[in-house]
Amino acid sequence: MGFWGYFVVGRSERPLAEQPALAAVRHDLTLHQQRPDGWQVWRHPSEPDIGDMGALARAMGSPVLFGFVMGSECVVVEAAAPESGSWYACLAREPMARHLAANDMVLEELFLSAEDATRRAVAWATEAGSAVSAAVEPGTLLEVLRLRRPESFAEELFFRLLDGLGIPGEAEKPGI
Repeated sequence: MGFWGYFVVGRSERPLAEQPALAAVRHDLTLHQQRPDGWQVWRHPSEPDIGDMGALARAMGSPVLFGFVMGSECVVVEAAAPESGSWYACLAREPMARHLAANDMVLEELFLSAEDATRRAVAWATEAGSAVSAAVEPGTLLEVLRLRRPESFAEELFFRLLDGLGIPGEAEKPGI
């Protein structure tokens, strides 16, 4: 059994856990990574209702990203930005399709195609600011969003997505 939980990513001078939009879950949020340029990655150990990511983005005045990791097999990605709005994608499409099929749901009905998600991701990164948009790698984003299954852990795909978005990374690997 792999990691089940989620990551919240945003840029702020204050800890993301202090944001009023995260008040309902703040007691279970822990800082996972502090990244350059004020980017933060927070982790929550389960699948709570974190509320409206669009409201969080508007309250912060900057883009935010959510990644729900399902047993280290696949990741639900929700991103929101004050201007460009929200979008949904998944990482590791085959395991996600299996999870959805168990509940009579279809991948293509819930998530953008890899190509459409890449376009939205580039717009999200551009809205995140010049430091991010200058480093955006559409090829990397498309590659990550097209992967059928993870090579090892799906949470590694999530961090590759952050890299593709141009969010400056740390030298150390994320620990789960």
